[in-house]
Amino acid sequence: MENSLRIGDLAPDFEAIDQNGRELKISERKGKVVVLYFYPKDFTPGCTAEACNFRDNFDEFTKRGIDVIGISVDSEGTHKKFADKLGIPFILLSDKGKEISKKYNVLGLTSAKRVTFIIDKEGRIAYIFEKVSPKEHAKEVINKIDELKIN
Repeated sequence: MENSLRIGDLAPDFEAIDQNGRELKISERKGKVVVLYFYPKDFTPGCTAEACNFRDNFDEFTKRGIDVIGISVDSEGTHKKFADKLGIPFILLSDKGKEISKKYNVLGLTSAKRVTFIIDKEGRIAYIFEKVSPKEHAKEVINKIDELKIN
């Protein structure tokens, strides 16, 4: 299924709770490049590999001033356990009500599909990865941000 959101579209705004119980509103990230990656489920092999890949490359994002935000339909509590176990230094948001996944057109039957959005400093979608290789994805995202020259 092709995403109905397009490059250049304003990223849909939303509010959600992170793994530490803090509320985040995506529009408040304006002025920063944001990597918003949707994934199916905490503690599954592919999602663990993807989270660890972002974790292991997190310094590359930080030194570029880029926020990395993971999001799935899991609860804040599950995210907290997942983040603590893997040493994840970035935000994981809970989309328990599946409303954010719907807004971004990534909702599968029971969970979010593995799709990543690069959101530019103006809050617009700069790129959409609809095919994601969990083990190498972070480097792919960094390369695309460098190529787009948006950070």
